[in-house]
Parts: sequence; C-alpha cells; structure tokens
Amino acid sequence: MQFKNPEILYSFALLIIPLLVHLFQLQKFVKVPFTNVAFLQKIEQQTRKSSRIKKWIILANRMLLFSAIFFAFSQPYFSKKKETKKQHTFIYLDNSLSTNSEGEKGNLLHNATQEIIDYASEKDIYSLQTNDNFYSNISKIELKKVLQNLKVSSKKLNFNSIFFRIESQNKNKIKTLNKNILISDFQYNYKSKFTNVTPAFSAIKLTHSQKNNISIDSVFITNENLTNFIVNVVVKNQGQPQNNIPLAIFNDSKLISKQSFSIKKDADKIIQFSIQNQSNFIGKLTITFSDTFSFDNTLHFSLNTAKKINVLSIGNDADFLSKIYSKNEFNFTKSSAQNVNYNSILKQQTIILNELEYIPETLSKSIIEFSIKGGSLVIIPNENLNLNSYNSLLKKLNAGKISSKITDSLKITNINYNHPFFKNVFSKKVTNFQYPTIRNYYPISSKKSSKIVSFENKIPFISKINNNNYNVFYISSPINKKNSNFLKSPLIVPVFYNFGKLSYKQTQLFYRIDKENRIDIEENLTKDEILSISNSEISFIPIQQIFQNKVTITTKEQPTNAGFYSILRKKDTIQKLAFNYPKEESLLSFLDLNEIKKTNSNISIYSSIKDIFTEINNKNEVHWLWKWFLALAIVSLLLEILILKFYKL
Repeated sequence: MQFKNPEILYSFALLIIPLLVHLFQLQKFVKVPFTNVAFLQKIEQQTRKSSRIKKWIILANRMLLFSAIFFAFSQPYFSKKKETKKQHTFIYLDNSLSTNSEGEKGNLLHNATQEIIDYASEKDIYSLQTNDNFYSNISKIELKKVLQNLKVSSKKLNFNSIFFRIESQNKNKIKTLNKNILISDFQYNYKSKFTNVTPAFSAIKLTHSQKNNISIDSVFITNENLTNFIVNVVVKNQGQPQNNIPLAIFNDSKLISKQSFSIKKDADKIIQFSIQNQSNFIGKLTITFSDTFSFDNTLHFSLNTAKKINVLSIGNDADFLSKIYSKNEFNFTKSSAQNVNYNSILKQQTIILNELEYIPETLSKSIIEFSIKGGSLVIIPNENLNLNSYNSLLKKLNAGKISSKITDSLKITNINYNHPFFKNVFSKKVTNFQYPTIRNYYPISSKKSSKIVSFENKIPFISKINNNNYNVFYISSPINKKNSNFLKSPLIVPVFYNFGKLSYKQTQLFYRIDKENRIDIEENLTKDEILSISNSEISFIPIQQIFQNKVTITTKEQPTNAGFYSILRKKDTIQKLAFNYPKEESLLSFLDLNEIKKTNSNISIYSSIKDIFTEINNKNEVHWLWKWFLALAIVSLLLEILILKFYKL
C-alpha cells in the first residue's frame, strides 16, 4: 500500500486523546435510600458491569472512526508506480511509404494509428515522432488529432536520430516514468546500429501480408536523337517468378505503347520501348500488378533537350581536347593568349589554361570574374612558366601557391576512386593499370586541396581546390608529349571529359525525393528574379544560386510527392522535371528483432500495439482506497449512534 499524503499518518498520535478521556473519566454516584438493600446491591453490580462494557465498545468504535478518517485523508492506494510520478510515453510511428501497405488486418499504418487511439491512456503524456514531424509533450486528445490527420511520408528517419530524440526528451524529466515505443516495419534500409548504450525501447513490428514485389527501378535512354529513341525500363522482381505483367508508357496523359513481360525469381529485367516522332517527352511508366507496394509501380521521367557545354581552351594548341569535347555535347573553342575574345569568357562553363608561359593581368582579371560567376577553371602549367603570374592568379582565387619546378621522373600511380570527380566512372578498381610518367612538375601547397590522382610519392598530380566560391582544378605537370605520356593513358578521356561535364549539371531524366539534387538551368536572371517549382498541387521556391549564365537550384525537403513539376520564371515554364520516390523503399528486406534482442537486453518485443499499451496501463493503474476508509468512518459513526440509542444498561 502507498499513500499520496503520508504525512497525515502522523495524526494517529491524536488517538491517545479519546483513550485518555475514556480511561480517566470520573462518574459521580447519587445515594438513594431503598427498603430492600440485598436486592439493590445485586442490581448495582449488574449496572456497573454493563456500563464498563459499553464504554469499551464506544472507545473502540471511536478509535476506528478516527483511524478511518486519518487513512481516508492520507489517500492510500495500490499501484506499481508512485502516484506523484507521471507517465511519459515516447512513440515513434513509421509513416514511410513501405508502411502504407496491406497486412493481415488491412492497411498497416491505418491500423497502427487506430490502435494507438483506442488503447493509449487518457491520463498519460505523449511525445510522437513521425518521419517528418515531432510532437512533444502532448495529451491523449492532441495525440488523437495528430494521428487522425497523419499522412504517408516519402522521408526516411534514421534510428540514430530517433534515439537522440529519446535521450534529449527524457534526460530533463524529473518524477516521470518514461516508456519508449518504436512502431515500424523495420525495413533493412535503416542504417543504424543497435548497441548496449542504445536507450531501452519496446518494438512492435508491422508485418506485410504479401512477400512478393515488382518495381520499376529506373529508366535510361539509348539511340537518342531529336524525335526517335529507345526507352529502357529496368524492372526488379523480389519473390516468385511472375508472368504476363502489363507495362504501359505514356507521353503526358497519352498512351504510347503497352506490352507484357515475364520475369524470373529475384531478378532484374530490361524492357525496351521504341519511341518515334515524339518530342519533349513527358514520360510515365506504369505496371498493373497487385503486390506488396503500389507506389513503385509507377515511374515518371522527362526527356529535355540537353544543353551543350561551352568549353574554352586558352594556350597551346591541343588536338586531343577537340576529340574529347565532341560537337554533340560541347561547344569547344580554342585560342592563344594573344587572341582571346574577352567578351566570350563569361559565356563559358569551363576554361582550360593550357600550358601558358605567362598569364597576363587582363586575362587574370577576366578569369577571376569568370570563377566568381561559377565557372570551372582547369590550370595546366607550362614547363617554363612565369611563377609570379601564376601565383598572383591563385592568390586572388584563394587557391594556394605553386612551388618551384622539380625535375624528377615519377609515375602516376594512385587514383582516388572515392572522389566525387570519379563517381560512376569506374565499375571497379583498376589493377592492371599502365602507369603514365612525367619528367618534371610544379607542386602546389594548399590547405583546401583534395587529391584526385597522385604520383607514386603521394604528391597530387591532379587536385581540386575545395573552395566554396570557386571551382578550380590543378594539374601539377605539363602533359605535352615531351614531358609526359599521360596523353596516351586511358585516364585522359574521363579526366578531361569530367572537367567539362561537371561544370554544368544537365537535367536528368528524373530525380529522387528526399535526396539533395543540384540542377543547373541556363538562364540569365536579374538580382530580384527567382525561379520557382510547381505543379497543380504545390508551389515552392527552391534554394538557388545565380551565376553569370546559369542558375543552380537545389532541392531536398521539397517536393514530397512523386510526379511532374515545372520550373517557372514568373509564369513562364522553362523546363519540366520528374521526381520519383526513393527506390530503397521497395526493399522486402527487414530487420530481425529477435537477433537484435540477443545482443541488446534493453529491447522488448511485443506482438501488437494493444498488448504494450495494456501492459503500460495495468502497471500505471492506481487503485484508490480512501473511499473504503471513508465508508468505514461513516459506518463507525452510525454504529456509535445505534449503540448509544439501543444499548440499554
């Protein structure tokens, strides 16, 4: 038994008062003359004995009465927790795309929200974490409103973020019992580790009724020209083989073609559509099939006309550049330092300073302005360069300092495969690489540089200056045939191709939601102008950076729904973009909670939401006893009245 007001129990010391009154109460007897003394003596003895019994009964009854009153005011109760402590329940409810599917009792997310509403206690305090919002210290009524309006989210929340939120919520709560509940399908794309320092939590796993899923993984275009091309659709199957699955392709809302396909167990397949006489293709692919997830049965893509990238080479005449920068992807021009058209510099995306002996001050100023506007600069030193002119330019670009020439025959041996510069270039590390060599080089010292390719002595051969304001690449050695055989190396093509290609991010066929996407738009905006992205349901202004001849926009938080979106300049549509949901949400791989529990004793697993809330409510239920003691006091009072009235001496 526990007491809400235990200090009242000290009042039991007052029970000595009625006890003393009864023990020391003096009675005065009156003498009455009577004729028969013998008979009178007998009656007197009987009266004294009955009176003594009555007094003890009244004393006991009054002691019971006061004791019952004292107990009633101290408010005794039975419970597994102290009444002064509050119950705070932290709930993580996974409302990702994968939970918006069917289980044995219907939609997993809908059933989870309804069970929380049905079984959560009205008396407790709650904090609700979803994939896109957090609601702190809310009541049951507020929790119900949030759950009733909860929608599916394309965002994925890492468990480490959830645990951090739990710790920050609970560490400052005094006189509070904390319970942490995680409700999810525990899809395997959660990149989190469960350790012994992980906060204690209870897990309810939402289980899908189907174990088979077909998804449109991606799409790519081949044999592309202005109006005729082939759409290659990559379809992924998880589960048993399937036959006669219909796949349709639309241009906007118009059906272009439809075909059926079969796919093997746990396999990928490419299905091709030949598209003819279709320009400005706004593509939509749909699979008609009932499986675990429905959101991945549709994929949107937009085929926009690719912008040619402007590349200018200033310096030595290099035939290899014109072969790499082909006319179908680039507008390549070359010029000597004396014949540079300065008016064209700011119109370029990439400028290569190709082995200039001296960088004139006029050219240096134009290059700096070009870099400030977001252009990509590649510097290849001359064997007999004017060091002061080069370092003057690098100083203004905050890109480091070139040291004096070092004559030493070195091999180019190390490729930084993890550098973003080589993303999607190599499928695997090259082991049988024929190392090119150089005869002399000019090392650069810069705290902001990162190695792309290095010599055998670890000194960088190609480096990128990691300056947020400028995009500068430095090749530390002349690459002409006299000084190096790098021009014969297989590296020459991907290196210089990426110098040009990475300077302008072409619009992709589609983008993924909840991922940072950087998109370059070839527009000249004034300072007060902005670009917006919208469709029929939503309009938002993305993060954007204005350069001389382009605008770089960045999306991540928005949009949240798959579909087509227009990039608008005021009310004019510049370009169409397609967004699709993350393909990781289509995985049918889930964490095994029992395996996790083997190494983490602070994890409890429950089969249903009802079970865990029933347990919490039973533990926290308070059985009050003060009413029973109050009733006992009333009964004692009535009993005393009856004794005084009907107990005759």
